[in-house]
Amino acid sequence: MRTLSVLRKSTVVLAQGALVALLVVGLMASTVLAARGGNGNGGGKPGAGATLALVMVSDQNANGAPNYGDVVKFTATTSARNPEVGLRCWQGATFVFDGYVSLYDSWLSKNLTLESSRWDQSRDASCTARLFYYDNRSREQILTTLAFVAAP
Repeated sequence: MRTLSVLRKSTVVLAQGALVALLVVGLMASTVLAARGGNGNGGGKPGAGATLALVMVSDQNANGAPNYGDVVKFTATTSARNPEVGLRCWQGATFVFDGYVSLYDSWLSKNLTLESSRWDQSRDASCTARLFYYDNRSREQILTTLAFVAAP
C-alpha cells in the first residue's frame, strides 16, 4: 500500500509540474505576440500623429466655411495603410448624411457634396469626419476625428 501512496503523490507532483510548465510557456508566447504589435495594419501604431483637415472644393457662397450644397474633401497624414474618411452629419436626432472616400485609391473621387434628400437646407447640421482603416478582421479602426458645423 505504501508503494501506491508514493506513486500517487509522484503522479500529482508531475501533473502540477506539467501545468506550471504550460502556464510559463503560454505567458512567454503571449508576451512575444504582444510585442509584435499585431494591429493588422503593417505593424507600429498607425494612429500615432494622425491628422485630418477639411478642404473646400466648391464654396457656393464664398464664405470659406462648409454649407449645404458645398463640395468638400479631406487631407490626412497617417502611417496607416489604406486610410479612408467617413463623414456623418446630423440635424438634431435626424441622420442626414453619410459619405465615404478612400484616400489611397487614385481613381476614386475624393470629393463629398454636402447634401441629401433628408437634409433640411434651412438648418445647421453637425458633422463628424473620421479618419480610419479596416483592420485584419474588417473592423473600423478610428485614427482621429474632425467635427464641424455645416451651415444652411
